[in-house]
Amino acid sequence: MPRLTIDTKKELKIGFLAPLSGKLKAWAEPGYHGCVIWKDRVNANGGVRVGNWRYLVDIVAFDTEFKPEIALKGARKLVLEDGVRLLTMLGGNDFTRPVRDFVNQQRMLVTTLLPSDLSPDAPTLIAPSEVHPIYNVTGVDWLKRHQPQIKTVAMCAQDDALGLPSIATYRAAFEAAGIELVAEHLFAAETSDFSHIVEKLMEQSPDLLCWDTAYEPFVHALTEEAFKRGFKGWLLSCTCDDYRELVTKTSMEFMGRFVFQFPDFDDPKLNDPRVNFVEPNSFYNEFCSRFPGTWSAVSWEYASSLELWKSAVERACTFEPLTVLAMMKLGGEGKHAFGDAIWWGRELFGIDNALVGDWPVVTIQDGRARIVEFGSITKWWSAHSALLIKHMRELHLMWDQREELLANGR
Repeated sequence: MPRLTIDTKKELKIGFLAPLSGKLKAWAEPGYHGCVIWKDRVNANGGVRVGNWRYLVDIVAFDTEFKPEIALKGARKLVLEDGVRLLTMLGGNDFTRPVRDFVNQQRMLVTTLLPSDLSPDAPTLIAPSEVHPIYNVTGVDWLKRHQPQIKTVAMCAQDDALGLPSIATYRAAFEAAGIELVAEHLFAAETSDFSHIVEKLMEQSPDLLCWDTAYEPFVHALTEEAFKRGFKGWLLSCTCDDYRELVTKTSMEFMGRFVFQFPDFDDPKLNDPRVNFVEPNSFYNEFCSRFPGTWSAVSWEYASSLELWKSAVERACTFEPLTVLAMMKLGGEGKHAFGDAIWWGRELFGIDNALVGDWPVVTIQDGRARIVEFGSITKWWSAHSALLIKHMRELHLMWDQREELLANGR
């Protein structure tokens, strides 16, 4: 017999818990806008079907300001007052031990863009769309093969939960590629003058300057400073949001030597059959039309996580977190935005809660961000896992080390 779906006005609330103001706004607000587009598309197609019922989606946002105490307040509000069925987060400073303990008590499923948050003590925390900072190895590997003249690198990053894991990853990737790290500098997140930092990095005449996972204002300030000082080498960064402004302030030629990890979604290579993001070109066009000038690295990521969750909910016929999680991880494989992937991470995070596959390497060609290849994270890991673990341990970033620090109240 055919399944009969009952028309209903039931509401399904999803919590968006992330910094919608401050220096990390560019990694949250565009993601919220992407969730709004996803919501509108889902609701236009009848909502989320759970058994014989359909639910119309509402995205409830809370600005954490990237402050732990505010994130906890927001988590409690979204779960206990708003009754959300899922929390989607940036993570990092927002996912501290009190937040983790709360979501564990509530058996709440949570998505993060920072797999470094993952731990066996957070069984319902998953990273289904982004594997920061592990995918950064693909950019270094591409440079090694396509720009073999690069022998030295100088690197800097802000000293925080986003910068440090990325520092460890780039150290491992450079070592694997045989590129010598000749200078490294950690700066405070309050830094506004980058002239002395770039000056110090360039003293060693590196072939490559790496901005690690610096925030958008930092990437722009560092890049402009390198241009002013006549840097002629290559630049590498996790992200390069609003790169068109940098092209205007520097030059097409200068930015043509910039490698990063996030394409615009009108990229023709995203029409490859292996890509699992629904209609990426039309999503990008709608985003740019509705929210002009705000596209960033995360514009699609939260929405990608929501789509994977929605698929699991509809297959499981329930919102129950552990059942939905089991459905998402069924068979140990999943559909990542950039192709088939595996649930992975036990050696690095203590739990296989990160969905890992290929990741794009991006350069700026004729003023546009364009994918030059999809690099394999798992292939790099199979060859160089010991290097990454070594550098993560040196910075006390392995999951067991982080748990020990938390247990000691640090």
